[in-house]
Amino acid sequence: MPQFLYGIDFGTTNSALSIYDEQKKEIIETISIPSLIYFTEAKSFDNGRSYVIGDKAIDAYINDGMNGRFIKSVKQILSRSTFTETRIHNQRYNASDLVALILKGLKEQADMLIGENCTKAVIGRPVFFDDDNTSKDTLAQSRLKKAAEMAGFTDIRFQFEPIGAAFAYEKTITKKERVLVADLGGGTTDFTYLILDPTKVGSKDRKNDMIASGGIYIGGDSLDSAFMWEVGTPYFGKNTTYEATPGKVLHVPKSLFANICTWDKMNFFNGLKIKKEMEDYYYYSKFDPQFKNLITLVDNNLGYSVFRSIEKTKILLSAEKETHFTYSQMGIKIAETVDIHRYNQIIDRDIQKIESYLAQFMTANNIRFDDVDCLFLTGGTSMVASVQQLFKNKFPHIPLNSGDNFKSVAKGLAYSGYLFED
Repeated sequence: MPQFLYGIDFGTTNSALSIYDEQKKEIIETISIPSLIYFTEAKSFDNGRSYVIGDKAIDAYINDGMNGRFIKSVKQILSRSTFTETRIHNQRYNASDLVALILKGLKEQADMLIGENCTKAVIGRPVFFDDDNTSKDTLAQSRLKKAAEMAGFTDIRFQFEPIGAAFAYEKTITKKERVLVADLGGGTTDFTYLILDPTKVGSKDRKNDMIASGGIYIGGDSLDSAFMWEVGTPYFGKNTTYEATPGKVLHVPKSLFANICTWDKMNFFNGLKIKKEMEDYYYYSKFDPQFKNLITLVDNNLGYSVFRSIEKTKILLSAEKETHFTYSQMGIKIAETVDIHRYNQIIDRDIQKIESYLAQFMTANNIRFDDVDCLFLTGGTSMVASVQQLFKNKFPHIPLNSGDNFKSVAKGLAYSGYLFED
C-alpha cells in the first residue's frame, strides 16, 4: 500500500499541495506556489526546459525584460470549449498541457521531499467550473484529469474545494457544528453546507454529512477585471476615436479592451490579425498616445505586471481607506488615487451577484440563516473588505472564521482519503 497521498488545490491564482502520510495519519508538508507559467523567449533554463512555473516564473519574466510568454489564470480556460490550443516556441499546447506543467512542478517538489514517486492524489475542483453548465463542467474536469495523468498521477479522485476547506476546519473544532463554507478564490465563489464533527475525522463515509453545494463563476479575477475596465482601460485608449473615412469619426471597438480585462483572453491576445487591427486603429487615430499604450501592453506581454499593480491596490484597500494605483513601464504611466468608496462601487456588481447567489443557494436548499452555527471563509478573495461586510451583514449572529486562505483547501483534500474506499 502506498504510504503517501497528495491533496492538490489547483487554483486560479495560487496552487497548493499537501503531503499526507497515510501510515502516520498526518500532513507532513504543504507546498504553495503562484499558478503561473513563463516561457522564455529563446534560451532554455538550467534544467533544459523552456519554461518555469510559480515564483520562478515571475523572476524569469522580469529578468528577461518581459519578452517571453507569460501565462496566468490558466484554470479559467479549462471550461472554454472555444480554446483548443496555443502555439509557443512552435509547439502546440492545449489546456491540459498547460495545467500539467503546474501540476508536474508541484509533484516534483513533493516527490523530492518524500524521496519517492507518489501517484495517488485527491484533486480539488470548484462546485461549478463555469456557473451551472453541465457540458462545460464535464469538459473542465476531463481536461483537469488528463493534466493530472500527464503530470504522473495514476490514482486520482476529485473533491469539491469547499469540502476540502471544511475538513481542514473540522480538525480545529471540539463539537459538532452546522457549517457554511464559502470558498472565494480567483475564479469562483463556492458554497457548501455540511455537518462537521471532530469525532468523524478520518471516517470513510461522509456522504450524509454533505447537505448542499453550489457555486458561481465570480472570484478575485472578476474584481480585478472590473477595476481594469473602469480605472485601467482609459489609460490604454478605451475612449480613443479614429477617422478611417474623412469626416466619419468612430470609437475604437470596446471589444479590444474587454480582451485586456480578463486573463483567459489576455493570455492569448497576441495574434497577427489583432496586432494588424491595432496598428490600423493607431494610424487612423492620428497616433493617439493612449492607444499606443495598448499596443505596447500587448507587444511586450505587460499584462501580468499591470494586473499585479491592480491586485496590490485591492490588497491595500482590504485594510486601508485610500491608496494609489500606480504603474510605470515602457512609457505607460498610471497614477491614480483610489479610495475604498470608489473601489466598492467598481466591484459592487460582482458583490451583488455573490449576495444574490447566496440567497438563492440558501432558499433552494431550505437552509435558514439561523441553521448555520459557523461560517468558514477561505480563499484570497475572502479578505476583500466588501466581501467580509457582506457576510457580516447576512450572519450577524455568528463570527466569521477562516483558516490559511491559501493552504486550507489542499490540507482538507489530503484528509479526503476516504474517497479511495470505493
